[in-house]
Amino acid sequence: MANENIKTMGFHHIALKASDFEKSLEMYKALGMKEYARWGDSEKTIALLDIGDGGKIELFSNGGDEYSENGKWNHFAMSVDDVEAAYQTALKAGFKPHIPPKVVPLDSSPKKISINIAFVIGPNNEQVEFFKEV
Repeated sequence: MANENIKTMGFHHIALKASDFEKSLEMYKALGMKEYARWGDSEKTIALLDIGDGGKIELFSNGGDEYSENGKWNHFAMSVDDVEAAYQTALKAGFKPHIPPKVVPLDSSPKKISINIAFVIGPNNEQVEFFKEV
């Protein structure tokens, strides 16, 4: 579905403040994400990870447990072909289980859809969702 107001708008990235930058980087790489770019110094390192379709996660070091002045996002979802396989890959990478794979029929409009979803908890207590419309 194209954006009618800003014709070229699309998702680019979501930023995450990591309490343990190297652990977070390795866990997301274990999901198959590739390091696209890295910059900064020992005080603040930033890595941009390509999730596979051009969308990215921007990972910041020295995040601690504090909230950003902009708040803290609830979760981010990645579209996958096989929710169960993505969930198992995340668990093997060290993510914690949160909500195992399940199909949820939605009472949605204007189109009725069902979704297959699963959630894991990342190294910074972030929720990661694997999502497929079925």
